[in-house]
Amino acid sequence: MTTSTQGRYEGCQPATWLAVRLAIEPAKIDALRRGGELLAVREPGSTVWLYPPWQFDGREPLQSIPRIVRAAREAGVDEGRLFSILTARRGLTGDERVYDLLREGRVDDVVALVRAVRPS
Repeated sequence: MTTSTQGRYEGCQPATWLAVRLAIEPAKIDALRRGGELLAVREPGSTVWLYPPWQFDGREPLQSIPRIVRAAREAGVDEGRLFSILTARRGLTGDERVYDLLREGRVDDVVALVRAVRPS
């Protein structure tokens, strides 16, 4: 069951899909989002929160996600802008993204990058 979105947030999944994948209630996913434990974004004019799959390691969110979301909130960076920062290419060539730094354990580098960005 894949209901991946297209466009700006391509590959992101709604909470209902994520709930099935993680075997938890959608309300729990919403609580995790509100609590800063998951990153979610919305298309303009939509009420549906979409969750990027790269923030998970198997069935668990990456341990660094709450720290990144907290840094963004403290810096006044909204979810859409944070998504753009994390999905930006690393360098001029290759397919690596900023979020790959999280998997490499370079959380401090990502936090510094988020804090250096002007709020949207």
